[in-house]
Amino acid sequence: MAQIPTRPDRCGKLTRQRRGALVEAQARRWLEHKGLRFIAANVRERGGEIDLIMTHGVTTVFVEVRYRASDRFGGAAASVTPGKQQKLLRAAAVWLARHNECFDTVDCRFDVLAFTGNEVEWVVNAFSLSQ
Repeated sequence: MAQIPTRPDRCGKLTRQRRGALVEAQARRWLEHKGLRFIAANVRERGGEIDLIMTHGVTTVFVEVRYRASDRFGGAAASVTPGKQQKLLRAAAVWLARHNECFDTVDCRFDVLAFTGNEVEWVVNAFSLSQ
């Protein structure tokens, strides 16, 4: 069977996946510098994906990392819609269950680390179970 030729990347342009991986690695380093400890990245569970799972003291922190090149259509933090929040909550519940835990037994929070252009915005406890 003949190979299908792949389209070369445009010179100097990052693919969406590569940009995402770079931003998530930057987010991890940034949060570690702020005192959080890394547990896992790109955790895929039924219902969604969790970009980063970290701890801050005794608190388990589920982090959604967002990137936008500019704030022309709103900043990166604004792109975490209620639907996205629900997916993250479901994925976190499944991840906790896999570790024999649940929201009732573990102190946890949901943060957003948003990169808009060269600006970084850390929204601690951006949303919760009660929303």
